Amino acid sequence: MRHYFSVRGGAGDLTKPDVNTRIQDNLYLAVNSKWLSEAKIPADRTSTGVNLILDMKIEDRMMKDFADFASGKKDVPAVKNLQKSVDLYKLAIDFGKRNKDQAQPIQKDLEKLASLKDFADLNKQAAELVQAGFDFPIEAFVSEDMKDTSHYSLYLNGSGTFLPDTTAYQTPDAEKLLDTLAKQSVELFKKAGVDEDRAKQWTKDGLSFDRKLSKVVKSAEEWADYAGMYNAISLADFENKFDQFDIHAFLEKLFEKLPENVVMAETRFFDKINEVLNEDNFDEIKGWMLVKFINSAAGYLSQDFRKAAFPFRQAVYGVAEMPSQEKHAYRLADASFDEVDGIYYGQTYFGEDAKNDVISMIKNMLKVYEERIQNNTWLSDDTKKQAIVKLKALKLKVGYPEKQQAIFDRLQVDPTKSLYENEVKITQEKIKYNFEKLNQPVDSSVWAMAGNLNNACYDPQNNDLTFPAGILQAPFYDAKQSRGANYGGIGATIGHEVSHAFDNNGAQFDEKGNLKNWWTDEDYAEFNKRTKAVADIFDGLQYGPAKLNGKQVVSENIADLSGLSCAVDANKLDHGDMQDLFKTYAKSWMQKQRPEAITAEVQSDVHAPQPTRVNIPSQCQDAFYEAFDVKETDGMWLDPKDRIQIW
Repeated sequence: MRHYFSVRGGAGDLTKPDVNTRIQDNLYLAVNSKWLSEAKIPADRTSTGVNLILDMKIEDRMMKDFADFASGKKDVPAVKNLQKSVDLYKLAIDFGKRNKDQAQPIQKDLEKLASLKDFADLNKQAAELVQAGFDFPIEAFVSEDMKDTSHYSLYLNGSGTFLPDTTAYQTPDAEKLLDTLAKQSVELFKKAGVDEDRAKQWTKDGLSFDRKLSKVVKSAEEWADYAGMYNAISLADFENKFDQFDIHAFLEKLFEKLPENVVMAETRFFDKINEVLNEDNFDEIKGWMLVKFINSAAGYLSQDFRKAAFPFRQAVYGVAEMPSQEKHAYRLADASFDEVDGIYYGQTYFGEDAKNDVISMIKNMLKVYEERIQNNTWLSDDTKKQAIVKLKALKLKVGYPEKQQAIFDRLQVDPTKSLYENEVKITQEKIKYNFEKLNQPVDSSVWAMAGNLNNACYDPQNNDLTFPAGILQAPFYDAKQSRGANYGGIGATIGHEVSHAFDNNGAQFDEKGNLKNWWTDEDYAEFNKRTKAVADIFDGLQYGPAKLNGKQVVSENIADLSGLSCAVDANKLDHGDMQDLFKTYAKSWMQKQRPEAITAEVQSDVHAPQPTRVNIPSQCQDAFYEAFDVKETDGMWLDPKDRIQIW
């Protein structure tokens, strides 16, 4: 069916392949329908697509290497701390021991929580419980201060909910999902030796407290306002918010020296803190901590425990099967030693020639970005100058880090102890390491992502770009594919990450990563107008069973729009084929998802589902219309007045 008016996202349902679709009517479906009609989602996955295929390629390489290291078939390379990761893998893959141990490794910690007597006892032990790695309603972490990134600050917020997002509690499926979690939790408690009545009471209490949390903690849309978490307050004023919980004693035990100020990442939560942390809620808080504990600990125990802890994930995301024991073991080791494993991956599978070529592409994109800022028609000269200062201050991190963080020297793996005991010690050391940063100088050399990750990011507080080795391969990048294809893949990704420096969040930070207004009032008003247009064009867009929340995904969509615009301009300068660019761009986002996974993603993710990120950004590029001779009567036509340009 042909549409004779402006259509957001092209004509057609992105979840329903149609091999007869023309690019002029729906770019995403035209490029990907053949694949979509044939693709099968792996039983242990929520989706499949280009990114998953690349993830699996990386994971398969690493799994084979780890299996060979563990068996002695290959010597462990001389990568610092890699032997520790392999040793943890050996413990994780030893299901003979795990099945024999059953719930024995967790008994001491289970009893520690079960023996909490009352709110006074919780008050007394709260800091110790946090240091030990138990979930607690208040979360504390140390990170760069947003207004002065030369030092660290203490951030505090509320804990996450059982369902993917607070909005999930308002859906028709909420009670069904929570009932699945309740049954799962009771079964896990019983397997750990808890009598059924006690298990049911703990679970009932825990879910009751979770519902209370869901009413006061932030939603994904609220967390999408990154700068909105910066609410500095004096320590004295913060402590005055608490009536029954001894927050001063809690923080004093966690930190050697208390700061004068703290940052409340969630103001509503702490404004309501006395409705959450109080003596009347003690049984519910205790039940919530126990439910959190048993469901997380199950993954470190026997195969029976793994199976018993699977139904809730299966219900939320629609996954048919658990990951294999081999995948499970590798993922546990990699989660603890991610940076170490990433350095090994980068040194083994990422070439220096590819690194240099990608760096040259990044520099080309930065030149294009600078030209686009200079030629911008809605910015004043003063704001342009500040934007270019920030652009030129960007730091590049490509491939993998040259040095490891000190935390990995501190982590130890004891082969004589259980997997659970080792994971607990690792968690405790990481918590301690983070808390110790509070009174130390900031280390801006730390990478936000490991080298074996298929991803990329911009960090507004470091003003740096990270492109791990994992993403720097086909179809995103291949020295053998056309320049146009490379710009449609890694070029658009580079542009996307650079654009985060100037999206609705990044635009609030200066070249040093400080939260600072460098705009004129008129320019910022126009920027907000254009930002709203991006939110509006995606808001309510139907994808499978869910509708997008434009505000929640706006920063990522700004980056998509601006990144593709820059890739198009860079491709023109390099005389690349424009059709190759748009086809590769469409292919780079191809994805097939389970309906449950779509719902969970739309509820909780600041990224729009991948297929929805193709057509609208392309519709906003004049070059797309020229490349494929798109007419006003075609499904991909968007009236020129509706085409959004920001950067």
